[in-house]
Amino acid sequence: MKERFDFLFHQLWKNLANPDELSEFYTMLNNGAYDERFKELMQEAYQQDASEQGTADRYLLPGADRRMIANIFQSEPVQVSPEPKKIRLWPKIAVAASIAAVMGIGTLIYVNRHNKHNIETLAVNDVAPGKVGATLTLANGKKILLTDAVNGQLAREAGVKISKSKNGQLLYQVTGDGGEDKINTLTTANGETYQVRLPDGSQAWLNAASSLTYSASLIKNGNRSVKLTGEGYFEIAKDKLHPFVVETATQKVEVLGTHFNVNAYTDEAAVATSLLEGSVKVSSSSGAHMIKPGQQALNDGAGIKVVKTDVDKVVDWKDGEFNLDEVDFRTAMRKIARWYDIEVVYDKSVPENIEAWGWISRSSKLSSVLKLIENSGLVRFRIEGKKVYVFK
Repeated sequence: MKERFDFLFHQLWKNLANPDELSEFYTMLNNGAYDERFKELMQEAYQQDASEQGTADRYLLPGADRRMIANIFQSEPVQVSPEPKKIRLWPKIAVAASIAAVMGIGTLIYVNRHNKHNIETLAVNDVAPGKVGATLTLANGKKILLTDAVNGQLAREAGVKISKSKNGQLLYQVTGDGGEDKINTLTTANGETYQVRLPDGSQAWLNAASSLTYSASLIKNGNRSVKLTGEGYFEIAKDKLHPFVVETATQKVEVLGTHFNVNAYTDEAAVATSLLEGSVKVSSSSGAHMIKPGQQALNDGAGIKVVKTDVDKVVDWKDGEFNLDEVDFRTAMRKIARWYDIEVVYDKSVPENIEAWGWISRSSKLSSVLKLIENSGLVRFRIEGKKVYVFK
Protein backbone atom coordinates (compact mmCIF):
# COMPACT_ATOMS: atom_id res chain seq x y z
CA MET A 1 0.00 0.00 0.00
CA LYS A 2 2.99 2.29 0.54
CA GLU A 3 3.77 2.06 -3.18
CA ARG A 4 0.17 2.97 -3.99
CA PHE A 5 0.30 6.00 -1.67
CA ASP A 6 3.56 7.14 -3.30
CA PHE A 7 2.03 6.76 -6.76
CA LEU A 8 -1.06 8.78 -5.81
CA PHE A 9 1.07 11.50 -4.23
CA HIS A 10 3.12 11.95 -7.38
CA GLN A 11 -0.02 11.94 -9.56
CA LEU A 12 -1.38 14.80 -7.49
CA TRP A 13 1.97 16.61 -7.43
CA LYS A 14 2.11 16.51 -11.25
CA ASN A 15 -1.56 17.52 -11.62
CA LEU A 16 -2.30 14.19 -13.30
CA ALA A 17 -4.63 12.68 -10.69
CA ASN A 18 -8.17 11.89 -11.80
CA PRO A 19 -11.13 12.34 -9.38
CA ASP A 20 -11.00 8.70 -8.23
CA GLU A 21 -7.28 8.95 -7.50
CA LEU A 22 -7.79 12.24 -5.63
CA SER A 23 -10.49 10.67 -3.47
CA GLU A 24 -8.36 7.61 -2.77
CA PHE A 25 -5.33 9.72 -1.83
CA TYR A 26 -7.28 11.94 0.59
CA THR A 27 -8.90 8.89 2.19
CA MET A 28 -5.51 7.27 2.78
CA LEU A 29 -4.03 10.52 4.09
CA ASN A 30 -6.94 11.21 6.40
CA ASN A 31 -6.74 7.91 8.28
CA GLY A 32 -3.37 8.90 9.76
CA ALA A 33 -1.41 5.81 8.67
CA TYR A 34 0.63 7.68 6.08
CA ASP A 35 1.50 10.84 7.99
CA GLU A 36 5.22 10.14 8.14
CA ARG A 37 5.40 9.07 4.50
CA PHE A 38 3.47 12.17 3.46
CA LYS A 39 6.01 14.38 5.24
CA GLU A 40 8.89 12.55 3.55
CA LEU A 41 7.33 12.90 0.11
CA MET A 42 6.56 16.56 0.67
CA GLN A 43 10.13 17.24 1.71
CA GLU A 44 11.58 15.28 -1.21
CA ALA A 45 9.35 17.00 -3.74
CA TYR A 46 10.10 20.47 -2.39
CA GLN A 47 13.83 19.85 -2.35
CA GLN A 48 13.74 18.45 -5.88
CA ASP A 49 11.83 21.44 -7.24
CA ALA A 50 14.10 23.87 -5.39
CA SER A 51 17.17 22.09 -6.76
CA GLU A 52 15.86 22.30 -10.32
CA GLN A 53 15.34 26.04 -9.88
CA GLY A 54 18.82 26.50 -8.40
CA THR A 55 17.68 27.79 -4.99
CA ALA A 56 16.30 26.26 -1.82
CA ASP A 57 14.24 29.33 -0.99
CA ARG A 58 12.62 30.09 -4.30
CA TYR A 59 9.09 29.06 -3.50
CA LEU A 60 8.36 29.57 0.14
CA LEU A 61 7.91 33.04 1.55
CA PRO A 62 10.15 33.74 4.56
CA GLY A 63 8.91 33.62 8.10
CA ALA A 64 5.38 32.28 8.28
CA ASP A 65 5.66 29.75 5.47
CA ARG A 66 8.89 28.27 6.84
CA ARG A 67 7.26 27.96 10.26
CA MET A 68 4.39 26.14 8.57
CA ILE A 69 6.78 23.68 6.90
CA ALA A 70 8.54 23.10 10.20
CA ASN A 71 5.24 22.33 11.89
CA ILE A 72 4.19 19.90 9.16
CA PHE A 73 7.47 18.02 9.30
CA GLN A 74 7.56 18.18 13.12
CA SER A 75 11.25 19.07 12.93
CA GLU A 76 13.24 21.67 14.82
CA PRO A 77 11.86 25.18 14.28
CA VAL A 78 13.29 26.83 11.17
CA GLN A 79 15.37 29.90 11.93
CA VAL A 80 14.07 32.94 10.08
CA SER A 81 15.15 36.50 9.60
CA PRO A 82 14.51 38.65 12.70
CA GLU A 83 13.08 41.52 10.64
CA PRO A 84 9.39 42.01 11.53
CA LYS A 85 6.93 40.35 9.17
CA LYS A 86 3.25 39.64 9.62
CA ILE A 87 2.22 36.05 10.26
CA ARG A 88 -0.29 34.84 7.71
CA LEU A 89 -3.22 32.85 8.97
CA TRP A 90 -3.30 30.75 5.81
CA PRO A 91 0.20 31.08 4.35
CA LYS A 92 0.11 31.68 0.62
CA ILE A 93 2.59 29.40 -1.11
CA ALA A 94 4.21 31.23 -4.04
CA VAL A 95 4.83 28.14 -6.16
CA ALA A 96 3.45 26.20 -9.11
CA ALA A 97 -0.16 25.08 -8.90
CA SER A 98 0.82 21.47 -8.16
CA ILE A 99 2.77 22.46 -5.04
CA ALA A 100 -0.02 24.77 -3.92
CA ALA A 101 -2.53 21.96 -4.32
CA VAL A 102 -0.61 19.50 -2.17
CA MET A 103 0.44 22.08 0.43
CA GLY A 104 -3.01 23.63 0.65
CA ILE A 105 -5.19 20.51 0.54
CA GLY A 106 -2.76 18.15 2.21
CA THR A 107 -2.10 20.51 5.09
CA LEU A 108 -5.81 21.25 5.36
CA ILE A 109 -6.55 17.56 5.87
CA TYR A 110 -3.63 17.16 8.26
CA VAL A 111 -4.68 20.11 10.41
CA ASN A 112 -8.40 19.36 10.17
CA ARG A 113 -7.90 15.97 11.78
CA HIS A 114 -6.37 17.61 14.86
CA ASN A 115 -9.01 20.38 14.97
CA LYS A 116 -12.02 18.11 14.45
CA HIS A 117 -13.36 18.40 17.99
CA ASN A 118 -13.27 22.19 18.04
CA ILE A 119 -14.88 22.45 14.57
CA GLU A 120 -17.75 20.22 15.69
CA THR A 121 -18.22 22.52 18.68
CA LEU A 122 -18.41 25.55 16.38
CA ALA A 123 -21.12 23.90 14.29
CA VAL A 124 -23.28 23.26 17.35
CA ASN A 125 -23.23 26.96 18.28
CA ASP A 126 -23.65 28.27 14.74
CA VAL A 127 -24.88 31.70 13.60
CA ALA A 128 -26.78 32.30 10.36
CA PRO A 129 -25.41 34.83 7.84
CA GLY A 130 -26.84 38.30 7.34
CA LYS A 131 -29.58 39.10 4.83
CA VAL A 132 -30.96 41.76 2.51
CA GLY A 133 -32.79 44.28 4.68
CA ALA A 134 -32.90 47.91 5.77
CA THR A 135 -35.10 50.58 7.34
CA LEU A 136 -36.19 53.67 5.39
CA THR A 137 -36.97 56.73 7.50
CA LEU A 138 -39.04 59.36 5.65
CA ALA A 139 -38.98 63.11 6.21
CA ASN A 140 -42.13 62.92 8.35
CA GLY A 141 -40.46 60.41 10.68
CA LYS A 142 -42.31 57.36 9.35
CA LYS A 143 -40.17 54.22 9.33
CA ILE A 144 -40.59 51.50 6.72
CA LEU A 145 -39.01 48.08 7.30
CA LEU A 146 -38.01 47.22 3.75
CA THR A 147 -37.56 43.53 4.49
CA ASP A 148 -41.25 43.23 5.35
CA ALA A 149 -42.63 45.83 2.91
CA VAL A 150 -44.57 44.54 -0.09
CA ASN A 151 -43.33 45.29 -3.59
CA GLY A 152 -44.69 48.41 -5.28
CA GLN A 153 -45.16 52.00 -4.18
CA LEU A 154 -44.16 52.75 -0.60
CA ALA A 155 -44.60 56.51 -0.34
CA ARG A 156 -44.81 59.88 -2.15
CA GLU A 157 -42.94 62.95 -0.98
CA ALA A 158 -43.11 66.36 -2.75
CA GLY A 159 -42.95 65.09 -6.32
CA VAL A 160 -40.94 61.95 -5.60
CA LYS A 161 -42.33 58.42 -5.76
CA ILE A 162 -40.62 55.79 -3.61
CA SER A 163 -41.17 52.12 -4.42
CA LYS A 164 -39.73 48.66 -3.91
CA SER A 165 -38.91 46.53 -6.96
CA LYS A 166 -39.55 42.82 -7.40
CA ASN A 167 -35.92 42.05 -6.62
CA GLY A 168 -36.11 44.04 -3.36
CA GLN A 169 -34.32 47.18 -4.54
CA LEU A 170 -35.44 50.62 -3.30
CA LEU A 171 -36.35 52.93 -6.20
CA TYR A 172 -36.78 56.71 -6.34
CA GLN A 173 -38.55 58.43 -9.22
CA VAL A 174 -38.95 62.21 -9.57
CA THR A 175 -42.49 63.02 -10.74
CA GLY A 176 -42.47 66.80 -10.20
CA ASP A 177 -40.71 69.73 -8.53
CA GLY A 178 -39.72 69.89 -4.86
CA GLY A 179 -38.26 67.34 -2.52
CA GLU A 180 -35.05 69.20 -1.69
CA ASP A 181 -36.10 69.69 1.91
CA LYS A 182 -37.55 66.18 2.32
CA ILE A 183 -34.71 64.23 3.93
CA ASN A 184 -34.73 60.42 3.81
CA THR A 185 -32.38 58.03 5.62
CA LEU A 186 -31.73 54.43 4.60
CA THR A 187 -30.23 52.42 7.47
CA THR A 188 -28.88 48.88 7.71
CA ALA A 189 -28.31 47.14 11.02
CA ASN A 190 -25.59 44.58 11.73
CA GLY A 191 -26.34 41.61 9.50
CA GLU A 192 -28.14 43.63 6.79
CA THR A 193 -27.26 44.96 3.35
CA TYR A 194 -29.36 46.88 0.84
CA GLN A 195 -29.33 48.47 -2.61
CA VAL A 196 -31.03 51.71 -3.68
CA ARG A 197 -31.49 53.37 -7.05
CA LEU A 198 -31.46 57.12 -6.52
CA PRO A 199 -33.57 59.63 -8.53
CA ASP A 200 -30.73 60.36 -10.99
CA GLY A 201 -30.27 56.67 -11.80
CA SER A 202 -27.17 56.26 -9.63
CA GLN A 203 -26.92 53.00 -7.72
CA ALA A 204 -25.78 52.68 -4.11
CA TRP A 205 -25.16 49.57 -2.02
CA LEU A 206 -25.02 49.77 1.78
CA ASN A 207 -22.98 47.32 3.81
CA ALA A 208 -23.99 46.21 7.32
CA ALA A 209 -24.27 48.81 10.12
CA SER A 210 -24.40 51.74 7.67
CA SER A 211 -26.68 54.62 6.70
CA LEU A 212 -27.27 56.89 3.71
CA THR A 213 -29.02 60.25 4.16
CA TYR A 214 -30.23 62.33 1.19
CA SER A 215 -33.03 64.59 0.01
CA ALA A 216 -35.92 62.83 -1.71
CA SER A 217 -35.06 64.59 -4.99
CA LEU A 218 -31.31 64.05 -4.39
CA ILE A 219 -30.47 67.58 -5.62
CA LYS A 220 -29.41 70.01 -2.91
CA ASN A 221 -27.67 73.37 -3.48
CA GLY A 222 -26.90 72.41 -7.07
CA ASN A 223 -25.22 69.10 -6.16
CA ARG A 224 -26.39 65.54 -5.91
CA SER A 225 -25.58 65.02 -2.24
CA VAL A 226 -25.65 62.09 0.18
CA LYS A 227 -24.24 61.58 3.68
CA LEU A 228 -22.73 58.20 4.55
CA THR A 229 -21.92 56.40 7.76
CA GLY A 230 -20.42 52.92 7.65
CA GLU A 231 -19.66 51.59 4.17
CA GLY A 232 -21.19 52.16 0.75
CA TYR A 233 -20.43 51.31 -2.86
CA PHE A 234 -21.56 53.73 -5.56
CA GLU A 235 -22.07 53.60 -9.32
CA ILE A 236 -22.78 57.19 -10.30
CA ALA A 237 -24.79 58.28 -13.34
CA LYS A 238 -23.08 61.00 -15.38
CA ASP A 239 -24.38 64.56 -14.93
CA LYS A 240 -21.91 67.34 -15.72
CA LEU A 241 -24.22 70.01 -14.32
CA HIS A 242 -24.65 68.37 -10.92
CA PRO A 243 -21.56 66.85 -9.28
CA PHE A 244 -22.24 63.92 -6.97
CA VAL A 245 -20.95 64.42 -3.42
CA VAL A 246 -20.60 61.72 -0.75
CA GLU A 247 -20.01 63.30 2.64
CA THR A 248 -18.78 61.47 5.75
CA ALA A 249 -17.91 62.84 9.17
CA THR A 250 -14.38 63.76 8.10
CA GLN A 251 -14.34 64.21 4.32
CA LYS A 252 -16.14 64.74 1.01
CA VAL A 253 -15.88 62.74 -2.20
CA GLU A 254 -16.81 64.63 -5.38
CA VAL A 255 -17.51 62.91 -8.72
CA LEU A 256 -19.34 63.37 -12.01
CA GLY A 257 -19.71 59.72 -13.00
CA THR A 258 -17.70 56.81 -11.62
CA HIS A 259 -17.62 53.62 -9.52
CA PHE A 260 -16.11 53.81 -6.04
CA ASN A 261 -16.34 52.49 -2.48
CA VAL A 262 -16.20 54.45 0.79
CA ASN A 263 -15.47 52.68 4.08
CA ALA A 264 -16.18 55.13 6.90
CA TYR A 265 -16.77 52.83 9.88
CA THR A 266 -15.81 54.61 13.07
CA ASP A 267 -13.96 51.56 14.42
CA GLU A 268 -11.51 51.55 11.49
CA ALA A 269 -8.23 53.48 11.63
CA ALA A 270 -9.02 55.62 8.58
CA VAL A 271 -11.77 56.41 6.09
CA ALA A 272 -10.87 54.47 2.94
CA THR A 273 -12.09 55.72 -0.46
CA SER A 274 -11.30 53.22 -3.23
CA LEU A 275 -11.77 53.90 -6.94
CA LEU A 276 -12.77 51.28 -9.50
CA GLU A 277 -13.61 53.47 -12.49
CA GLY A 278 -13.34 57.16 -13.47
CA SER A 279 -11.80 59.68 -11.08
CA VAL A 280 -12.79 61.29 -7.80
CA LYS A 281 -11.58 64.12 -5.60
CA VAL A 282 -11.29 63.37 -1.88
CA SER A 283 -11.11 66.45 0.30
CA SER A 284 -10.89 67.15 4.03
CA SER A 285 -9.67 69.92 6.30
CA SER A 286 -6.10 68.84 5.52
CA GLY A 287 -6.39 69.22 1.73
CA ALA A 288 -7.66 67.51 -1.42
CA HIS A 289 -6.41 64.62 -3.56
CA MET A 290 -7.47 63.22 -6.94
CA ILE A 291 -7.32 59.42 -7.15
CA LYS A 292 -7.26 57.07 -10.13
CA PRO A 293 -8.70 53.55 -10.62
CA GLY A 294 -6.89 51.05 -8.42
CA GLN A 295 -5.97 53.71 -5.86
CA GLN A 296 -7.26 54.28 -2.35
CA ALA A 297 -7.31 57.49 -0.32
CA LEU A 298 -6.79 56.85 3.41
CA ASN A 299 -7.95 59.68 5.67
CA ASP A 300 -6.95 59.20 9.31
CA GLY A 301 -8.08 62.67 10.40
CA ALA A 302 -4.56 64.09 10.33
CA GLY A 303 -4.15 63.87 6.57
CA ILE A 304 -4.95 61.92 3.41
CA LYS A 305 -2.55 59.32 1.98
CA VAL A 306 -3.06 57.81 -1.49
CA VAL A 307 -1.98 54.18 -1.97
CA LYS A 308 -2.50 51.35 -4.45
CA THR A 309 -5.18 48.84 -3.51
CA ASP A 310 -6.74 45.56 -4.62
CA VAL A 311 -10.30 46.66 -5.38
CA ASP A 312 -11.54 43.05 -5.40
CA LYS A 313 -10.83 42.90 -1.67
CA VAL A 314 -12.51 46.25 -1.10
CA VAL A 315 -15.87 45.45 -2.76
CA ASP A 316 -16.04 41.78 -1.75
CA TRP A 317 -19.03 42.54 0.48
CA LYS A 318 -21.00 44.05 -2.42
CA ASP A 319 -20.42 40.86 -4.42
CA GLY A 320 -21.53 38.65 -1.52
CA GLU A 321 -18.07 37.45 -0.54
CA PHE A 322 -15.44 37.56 2.18
CA ASN A 323 -12.10 38.09 0.42
CA LEU A 324 -9.66 37.81 3.31
CA ASP A 325 -6.49 37.44 1.25
CA GLU A 326 -3.69 39.16 3.20
CA VAL A 327 -6.17 41.18 5.24
CA ASP A 328 -5.24 42.20 8.79
CA PHE A 329 -6.84 39.59 11.06
CA ARG A 330 -8.64 42.03 13.33
CA THR A 331 -9.90 43.98 10.31
CA ALA A 332 -11.24 40.72 8.88
CA MET A 333 -12.93 39.87 12.17
CA ARG A 334 -14.63 43.29 12.26
CA LYS A 335 -16.07 42.57 8.80
CA ILE A 336 -17.29 39.19 10.02
CA ALA A 337 -18.72 40.66 13.24
CA ARG A 338 -20.83 43.25 11.37
CA TRP A 339 -22.28 40.68 9.00
CA TYR A 340 -23.12 38.05 11.63
CA ASP A 341 -24.03 40.60 14.33
CA ILE A 342 -21.60 39.16 16.84
CA GLU A 343 -19.05 40.45 19.35
CA VAL A 344 -15.46 39.26 19.06
CA VAL A 345 -13.47 38.79 22.27
CA TYR A 346 -9.70 38.24 22.02
CA ASP A 347 -7.64 36.25 24.47
CA LYS A 348 -4.38 38.00 25.38
CA SER A 349 -2.49 35.11 23.75
CA VAL A 350 -3.64 36.16 20.24
CA PRO A 351 -0.84 38.10 18.45
CA GLU A 352 -1.49 41.55 17.03
CA ASN A 353 0.40 40.94 13.79
CA ILE A 354 -1.71 38.18 12.19
CA GLU A 355 -2.96 38.32 8.61
CA ALA A 356 -5.91 36.38 7.25
CA TRP A 357 -6.02 34.62 3.90
CA GLY A 358 -8.80 32.88 2.02
CA TRP A 359 -12.16 33.36 0.34
CA ILE A 360 -15.68 32.29 1.30
CA SER A 361 -19.23 33.32 0.46
CA ARG A 362 -21.05 35.68 2.85
CA SER A 363 -24.04 33.34 2.56
CA SER A 364 -22.10 30.73 4.57
CA LYS A 365 -22.90 30.14 8.21
CA LEU A 366 -20.50 31.61 10.76
CA SER A 367 -18.99 28.21 11.58
CA SER A 368 -17.85 27.76 7.97
CA VAL A 369 -16.07 31.11 8.00
CA LEU A 370 -14.37 30.35 11.31
CA LYS A 371 -13.38 26.88 10.09
CA LEU A 372 -11.61 28.47 7.14
CA ILE A 373 -9.56 30.58 9.52
CA GLU A 374 -9.03 27.77 12.07
CA ASN A 375 -7.45 25.58 9.40
CA SER A 376 -4.31 27.71 9.74
CA GLY A 377 -3.70 26.21 13.17
CA LEU A 378 -2.73 29.63 14.54
CA VAL A 379 -6.02 30.57 16.21
CA ARG A 380 -9.10 28.82 17.53
CA PHE A 381 -12.64 30.02 18.17
CA ARG A 382 -15.41 29.36 20.64
CA ILE A 383 -18.97 30.57 20.05
CA GLU A 384 -21.14 31.42 23.04
CA GLY A 385 -24.42 32.99 21.98
CA LYS A 386 -23.56 36.20 20.12
CA LYS A 387 -19.95 36.24 21.32
CA VAL A 388 -17.00 34.66 19.51
CA TYR A 389 -13.89 34.06 21.62
CA VAL A 390 -10.53 33.95 19.84
CA PHE A 391 -7.55 32.22 21.42
CA LYS A 392 -4.34 30.42 20.49
